[in-house]
Amino acid sequence: MSIDTIQRQSLVSLIWQIVFTSAGFLSTIYFAQAVGADILGAYFLFITYYSIFNMISDGGIGGAAIKRISEGEQKSEYFSAFFAVRTIFLLIAVIFLLIFQDLFSDLNAYGLVGWLPVIMIANVFSSGISIGIAGTGKMGIRATCNTITLLSSIVFQVAAIYLGYGAVGLATGMIAGLIIGGIIEYRFLDLRLVRFRWNHIESLSTFAFWLFLTSAGMIVFTQADTLMIGYFMHNSDVGIYRVVLQFTMAAAFTTNILRNTLWPRVSGWGKRGEIGLVEESLSRAISYSLILAIPVLIGGVLLGDKLLFFFYGAEFAKGYLTLMVLLAVQVVNVFQFFFTMYLDALDRPKESFKVTAVGLVANIVLNTALIPVIGIIGAAIATLITMYLNALLAKNSLSKMITIRLEHESLMNIIKATVVMGIFVGGLRLVVPFSNIWITLLDVVVGGVVYSILILKFDKKICNEMSLIVEKMGMSGMWPGWL
Repeated sequence: MSIDTIQRQSLVSLIWQIVFTSAGFLSTIYFAQAVGADILGAYFLFITYYSIFNMISDGGIGGAAIKRISEGEQKSEYFSAFFAVRTIFLLIAVIFLLIFQDLFSDLNAYGLVGWLPVIMIANVFSSGISIGIAGTGKMGIRATCNTITLLSSIVFQVAAIYLGYGAVGLATGMIAGLIIGGIIEYRFLDLRLVRFRWNHIESLSTFAFWLFLTSAGMIVFTQADTLMIGYFMHNSDVGIYRVVLQFTMAAAFTTNILRNTLWPRVSGWGKRGEIGLVEESLSRAISYSLILAIPVLIGGVLLGDKLLFFFYGAEFAKGYLTLMVLLAVQVVNVFQFFFTMYLDALDRPKESFKVTAVGLVANIVLNTALIPVIGIIGAAIATLITMYLNALLAKNSLSKMITIRLEHESLMNIIKATVVMGIFVGGLRLVVPFSNIWITLLDVVVGGVVYSILILKFDKKICNEMSLIVEKMGMSGMWPGWL
């Protein structure tokens, strides 16, 4: 395809993100209906502990490896140094888990604690290869293999749930997916394990120290609500909260695609001093992320109660108020996500850590104060407040390095299209009784079509860019001429 590299990789990521999100969405519906909130809550706690221990065993070295490899010098040496250090950290983490496994009583009750070391070992294999792929800029391949990992996990998980294995089936299915995805991704890895020197480890460590602190802060920041809901409340509350949170991730769809594509590019531009490209990419990334995040927020407010009820069941419909707050979180997250990502990619992990540390402390304090009083909606409110604080602090730090320009015209066009779509969808709900899932989905589809047409009509820049991409892909005949 005669198409720009970033556009091509973003399109590949977009296609697989659609598959990824759809598969995760449908499988979660099945799991919620089959095992209920309590089993799902135990599984989500398992994933939370896994994320925390994985972060500790990574030590920031993975992000540092992507950064150094993406700079284009001694790539295999940096990859080898990363893999060696990562293996040592893994051994330390596994030994800790084996010694202190009795502390995880909430996992022991479901037979999950013994699977933590196994999934960590599988992750080092899978993510280690993925780091090498990302560092060399093969983001389309990485997105494809990540989707294969997810789909493989879902296949094993669905089979395990059908056979009655409950939470253990969900955990082992995820492990199987990591192994399968890693094996496939290895075929595309150009880097090899070679002899490296101590200075390669020192170079990684210099960057990894602050990146580790930032990553640690972000992991705790994003997982503290789950852990504290599990501590103050019940596993079923964890299950409801995490299902609602996953549901809101549709609003972060574009954000995740662009992050995966842009990180190594921004790193390279920063290294070569091409600040103009950095600034332009940030402006466009924010606009394209808000194209989805803002209408999903409004759509979720209008239809979220019905969607939760019909998709997951009456038990999960209790999370509607939490859903509205978490959808607002995803809008704020667009800014926080890119501001901190650009700080890291531009070799300013120390600044990123400072921002994250403030947000982390605020998040823990707010969670502790709000969850015992108002339950899971308190966790959502705590996340919203601290996400806004993080975005504000990150913007202040990043603005000292580059000029942050928001595309105000595009943002106004997004808001106008969203308002019209909201009036249309809300009017349909007042007129048509939403008695089943099909009527609700029809309203969602109609609202999506109305919004898509309006944003392309209102914003000629976005329309022209989409038209050009379709033309470069050789499918210009499919683009409607009236746009």
